[in-house]
Amino acid sequence: MTKAKTPQNAVRPFGWLDKIGYALGDTGCGFSFQLVSTFMQLFYMQYIGISENAYAIIIMLSKIFDAVNDIVIGNLVDTKRLSKKSKYMPWILAGGITLVIFNVMLFAPVKNLPYAGKCAWCLIAYCLWSIAYTMVNVPYGSLHSVITDDPQEKVSLSTFRSIGASLPAIVIMIVLPAIVYNKTVNANGDEVQNLKGETLLPVALVLSAFALVALWATTKMVKERVDHSSAENAVGFKAMMSSAKSFFTNRAMVGATIASVASVALFNSTMALNNMVFQYFFKDTSKISIAMIGSYAPMVIFIILIGKLTKKFGKKNVIVTAMLIGAISGIVSLFAPITPDSKGMVIYVCCLMGLNLGNAGFQISVWAIVADCIEVSYRKTGKSEEGSLYALYSFFRKLAQGIGQAVVALGLSAIGFVEGENAIQPESFGENVKTLYFVVLAVGSLIAFLSMKFIYNIGKKEEEEFAAQTNT
Repeated sequence: MTKAKTPQNAVRPFGWLDKIGYALGDTGCGFSFQLVSTFMQLFYMQYIGISENAYAIIIMLSKIFDAVNDIVIGNLVDTKRLSKKSKYMPWILAGGITLVIFNVMLFAPVKNLPYAGKCAWCLIAYCLWSIAYTMVNVPYGSLHSVITDDPQEKVSLSTFRSIGASLPAIVIMIVLPAIVYNKTVNANGDEVQNLKGETLLPVALVLSAFALVALWATTKMVKERVDHSSAENAVGFKAMMSSAKSFFTNRAMVGATIASVASVALFNSTMALNNMVFQYFFKDTSKISIAMIGSYAPMVIFIILIGKLTKKFGKKNVIVTAMLIGAISGIVSLFAPITPDSKGMVIYVCCLMGLNLGNAGFQISVWAIVADCIEVSYRKTGKSEEGSLYALYSFFRKLAQGIGQAVVALGLSAIGFVEGENAIQPESFGENVKTLYFVVLAVGSLIAFLSMKFIYNIGKKEEEEFAAQTNT
């Protein structure tokens, strides 16, 4: 049973400040994460000149490094308090400051380095960025479990986190294409859209400043109310093994993690393909923002309805139903008559809406689901392992980012992508990149649906039991 804070340590009741403050945390994380997810691959392959195969190797090596990084930082967050007043806030602020430095380093214009130097810079910068991002994201994600123990309030936090994450995505998809692309004529006399890689350094600097301000606001607006400090915790290697056992013996956590890996790897980490569809198929990057209708219209619908739907049907039932619709839409999209004109663009956006219906339902609820999984572990083991469990979950999400970028890089190699600035692509490349994008999204939808349907096991009955125990 979760232990609430004693009256002498009481803080103000849960409310709007917590919701808005928690949303700003993912806004801060998102300004960095969305920039890296959307433009890092394009920056290093189209501007710096790293081949798609080399890039895939770099990403996978960095994720092996992340395996250690996430677990170590998660254990540190659980066992090393930087302040008597708060377990998580000092970590978030320190990580935010570090994130600014390495976010800028990642987009340094190093195209004049020798080829081996370019690859080394990409690998080192991305590994350092991963450390900084973990220092922010693990305590921020763990914070969800200690703001409130009320199931519906957890859903509201998850919803607001999704809103916060959407803001940087909107800025990056609407504003940045006009800044980082320009129209030129290639050697064949064709008008093409080219990435202006040199613009991404100042962009990274500005967005990093916004990120730091948003993270600082989170530390001032959110309060920690659930106290697990009396739990007996191991330290060091023993703690890591204990957390790993808790994680992998928690069926709900495993199911949610598999679905998250599919969602992150084959949805969130493949935005570069969407950009390339507009760059090479529709040949108009100024219309990239139109794809936001397909990406975010379903999310807006769920943001409005998610509280009522989950209260009536349970989080699992709502997510599984939406994911089934998304998986079916993905298969249908492969056969849709999409042409490189305005009519085809409308059909393309409609296909994205169907695909993103399932993903949106999951993304909005996933943080409440993870908090439920952590609560299951605490009630089962009596151990305060929020940071370590979230770190393991975060590790798999970040591994999924690497898998997604590697899938994209290898997929582009398979369809004949030519790396380098102002490179001329094969005539069929536009059609092939569109097909590749839909294949990746469809596979991701299907895997996520199967995992949430058949592995994740916290249904409406279990959620009602959580609520009853919380109120006793």
